[in-house]
Amino acid sequence: MSRRPPLGGAFAAAATPLTPDGDGLDTVAIGPLVDWLCTTGLDGLLVLGTTGEGVLLDVDERRRAVEAFVAAARGRLRVLAQCGAQSTRDTATLAACAAAAGADAVAVIAPPYFALDEGSMVEHLGRAADACAPLPFFVYEFATRSGYAVPPSVLGELRSRATNLAGLKVSDSPWERFAPYLLEGLDVFVGPEALIHRGMAAGAVGAVSGLAAALPEVVVEAVRSGTAATTQRAEDLRARIDRFPFHAAIKRLLVRRGVLVHDAVRAPLRGLSTLEGAAFDAMLPELLADAGVPVPAPSA
Repeated sequence: MSRRPPLGGAFAAAATPLTPDGDGLDTVAIGPLVDWLCTTGLDGLLVLGTTGEGVLLDVDERRRAVEAFVAAARGRLRVLAQCGAQSTRDTATLAACAAAAGADAVAVIAPPYFALDEGSMVEHLGRAADACAPLPFFVYEFATRSGYAVPPSVLGELRSRATNLAGLKVSDSPWERFAPYLLEGLDVFVGPEALIHRGMAAGAVGAVSGLAAALPEVVVEAVRSGTAATTQRAEDLRARIDRFPFHAAIKRLLVRRGVLVHDAVRAPLRGLSTLEGAAFDAMLPELLADAGVPVPAPSA
């Protein structure tokens, strides 16, 4: 069987559809969501990452979600499954499930709460890489979320242990915190929209963007063009959405674009308040116009 080409290009950090109360996984809604994402020029999806609320779902929900995303993608989009969990056992289980489901690659963020030392990081990430081998394995570096950074020295150790280590998704900013991860021989995806232009110019293979969950066209243009202007537009649009609880705002935007039916998030994340919802809806026509995408007609 021939090897698929390496991952790269514009990836959406996909939202995860939930039932109206936020307590259940809405697998039926995953298919239409992926179908829509396939029309936007994207190259792939990161599923169950930060935007996808992955760490708030249990192991069985995450397994079913990855299976549903892979089945819906049907090879039209590459699927990178974020499998990081609190324990090494659950992380390895999820990585193995993602490989069995047919994901194109696995990413793992370092577990929060306990700040692992370098030996523990190598062991944790190494076991996850082993569990999905020979599938490409990516370290998901996001110190703000995990509570600590994965040092480049750990990546050196991991390279000698995990032959399937392919690269990283780096969500650290500013540039001074991002740049040390641009290591020769490892493929790097840019996480912060503000760094797409500079990261791509420095050798990154693509971007994985939370903004692309609901405004993929903007991120596709930023990645394809590589210009500072298109990156600035993505950064500005992201900043306007970040004025609201991000996960709820992204899902409300997907509802307003006719993609999702519900905008529920998993507690302890919260939805938009009545006032926030009204303010978001009032901002929406200008936001979409500035993004260069059609403005939906008002609801009846």
